[in-house]
Amino acid sequence: MTGEQTAENGGKMVTGDDVRRIASELPRAYEALVRDRAKFRVGRIVFLSLSPDETVLGFGYPKEEREALVAGEPDKFMMPIASDMRYQWVRVRLSAIDYEELRELIVDSWRMCVPKKVWTEYLEKNPR
Repeated sequence: MTGEQTAENGGKMVTGDDVRRIASELPRAYEALVRDRAKFRVGRIVFLSLSPDETVLGFGYPKEEREALVAGEPDKFMMPIASDMRYQWVRVRLSAIDYEELRELIVDSWRMCVPKKVWTEYLEKNPR
């Protein structure tokens, strides 16, 4: 799947393939197909979930901060669906972000699921 130029991010539109590429580089992370959705996990914990059409990415995000995130950029971020409101979760439109922002969201979501030692070692080897 190739990206296209968009006014929102000034460059190549990110895709589900970009999500896979970034997530596959993270220690302990793996992809699983669940009910026609690509989900990315650490152990049994889901930290990313692509919509079936791969235009929206759900990701782990602190519950106490998500309303401010969505209110600050409502064209980019969305609250989780009703059944996911109890989780630390938010959604983003892939067409509204660039690769660097996608990478930051994925790594931050992954950090919520792994021991501190794992993510500190990763970040030492892969500075932002």
